[in-house]
Amino acid sequence: MIKKILFNEKIFIAGASGMAGSAIYRRLKKAGYGKPENGGIILAPTRKELDLLNMEAVKSWFELNKPTIVILAAARVGGIFANSIQPASFLLDNIKIETNVIEAAWLFGAKRLLFLGSSCIYPKFAHQPIREEALLQGALEVTNEGYALAKIAGIKLCEALRIQHGFDAISLMPTNLYGPGDNYDPIQSHVMAALIKKFCDAVNESSPTVTCWGSGSPMREFLHVNDLGDAAVFVLENWDPGSINAPVCELGKPLTYLNVGTGLDISIKDLANKIAQFTGFNGQILWDESKPDGTARKQLNINRLKDLGWQPSIKINEGIKKTVAEYKYNIM
Repeated sequence: MIKKILFNEKIFIAGASGMAGSAIYRRLKKAGYGKPENGGIILAPTRKELDLLNMEAVKSWFELNKPTIVILAAARVGGIFANSIQPASFLLDNIKIETNVIEAAWLFGAKRLLFLGSSCIYPKFAHQPIREEALLQGALEVTNEGYALAKIAGIKLCEALRIQHGFDAISLMPTNLYGPGDNYDPIQSHVMAALIKKFCDAVNESSPTVTCWGSGSPMREFLHVNDLGDAAVFVLENWDPGSINAPVCELGKPLTYLNVGTGLDISIKDLANKIAQFTGFNGQILWDESKPDGTARKQLNINRLKDLGWQPSIKINEGIKKTVAEYKYNIM
């Protein structure tokens, strides 16, 4: 099979300092991209060097650097609490970032773009496991609606540019991510990071209890971010939505976005028990049911990506153990 990208590409990772972007950067380097001896380069400007919210700055940067491959991993992200109290910020900032980068990539001749969406784009009551066709087939989960709407806009912009202008834009919909580079801020963190921090802090402070949000009953799927990095490079190299063997929807039309996850889920209560075990917490776990649970279940169907030849490699127990060790080493 002929790869869709070459070692001499000029690759731009928007959001390279974030959890997803840094994992993709590591995987690209491991695969041999960005080596000067091959004529390749990976561009990873910091937020100070390039403000993705400023369209004129983004256009000027693209005109100067002219990347051939663009990976859009930048986003304003957060858990249920952050999304529920800052819906306008999540909607505005993410729409600006997406439209600025995607439009500039098209205008300045990038040959391939990968956009990272999110599994929260799917309806709250979507049939499980969720297939790509579920998009726009029902109401969204209210607690992260702003973020989800912005991600849907990004997916649809990629799709529209492909239809109208032949721009080679593809999208991946990751499930809940965890691992190196995660955000452990009490307000901004997602559930895995929030729980790891809670239990590590409780052990450190000899606390007899840990209080977790909600009932613990929701089911969630978790993907180690290194597996996402692997999937991103895989689809950039191998997935051509226009090829005869590419995944198609139920109506037989080519898909331009694919789910990426493990295809397995776990209850938040069971997740908390695992994290308690791996952090050495032996106290009591309490559940504050006055706090929101969010969507009852969110498990992705990843058959189409697996049919292309990719599958995850990091099991959840292994991933949690590594992440707990990294948290203790880097943050505590």
